[in-house]
Amino acid sequence: MRILHTSDWHLGRSFHRESLLAGQAAFIDHLVETVRSERVDVVAVAGDVYDRALPPVDAVALLDDALARLRGAGARVVLISGNHDSALRLRFGSALFESAGVHVRTAPDRSWEPVVVDDVAFYGIPYLEPELVRAQWELPDRSHTAAITYAMDRIRADAARHRASVVLSHCFVTGGQASDSERDISVGGVAHVPLSAFDGVGYVALGHLHGRQRMSETVRYSGSPLAYSFSEAGHVKGSWLVTMGEKVEDVDFVPAPVPRPVGRLRGDIDDLLTDPRYAAYEDHWLQIVLTDPVRPKSAMDRLRARFPHTLALSFEPVGAVAAAEPVRVTGRPEAEVALDFVKEVRGEPAAPEEEELLRQAIEASRVKETMA
Repeated sequence: MRILHTSDWHLGRSFHRESLLAGQAAFIDHLVETVRSERVDVVAVAGDVYDRALPPVDAVALLDDALARLRGAGARVVLISGNHDSALRLRFGSALFESAGVHVRTAPDRSWEPVVVDDVAFYGIPYLEPELVRAQWELPDRSHTAAITYAMDRIRADAARHRASVVLSHCFVTGGQASDSERDISVGGVAHVPLSAFDGVGYVALGHLHGRQRMSETVRYSGSPLAYSFSEAGHVKGSWLVTMGEKVEDVDFVPAPVPRPVGRLRGDIDDLLTDPRYAAYEDHWLQIVLTDPVRPKSAMDRLRARFPHTLALSFEPVGAVAAAEPVRVTGRPEAEVALDFVKEVRGEPAAPEEEELLRQAIEASRVKETMA
């Protein structure tokens, strides 16, 4: 059996206000082609299908298209909800989908009810908020470990009846490397789950962390299909292709297309704008940190002349020294306080024409207040 493990699509997400829908659609095209070319039997989607509980209509349309095309390419789909999804909304139509070969698991109490394909049992553990299942399951404490352990105990008992077993789970396994784009799931209980909680099954398809990771030979994160933060600049995105017999026989990584790479640059503005070694970044979405001793004027406009896809800009001046004590503002003229602020953030005083413009703006606002 061939299984394609993917997760964390986050359909509907934007990247610093840039739409990612076209890139997500390209990933779905890639996924469908992989199903055809690799003769995939089951696509396992380990949660966070959408980016938020109430997804935009174009994201819903893309998921509808994705499920129909994956099924049309010959694969069955097993899909669970993640912490970004609304379990109730994602569950809509799931009873009907079952007969079409699309199996949506969002209810905690169905975690140990397998989807059986050629005597391989697929168990879908949706994101489990400990507080919501604690009383019903009589958990010993309010933790993700307690919730996952309860579900896994029942899964292991059922899995013995089948030739092989695959578990989908959306959680944070201890030792995993997080990025800046994952939502914290520690509210409501201790977030981390030990790797040992998943002992006793053939393969575990994890979701939640956005970088591909091998927790063990048979427990893996596929990661997100696109970079969703600049901390993922070094990630290789894609899916795990798993060959199963009675146990895992082989696992290969299938890289996903990169619509636009992301990167980080740091340095003084003149060097960034002239050095040929940065030419490779001209088509990247960029996060740039400027280290000039004095904050350059019109920095974003100048940078975008060479790097048109610069999305984030910050300043960390070389040799900058934090103020020894707070500056007094009470009782001082507004213009004087504002000019001190300009000097603090820029590293040099405002030019005479800027100072005059600032004074005019303050005077105009004072007149407006008086008229009101």
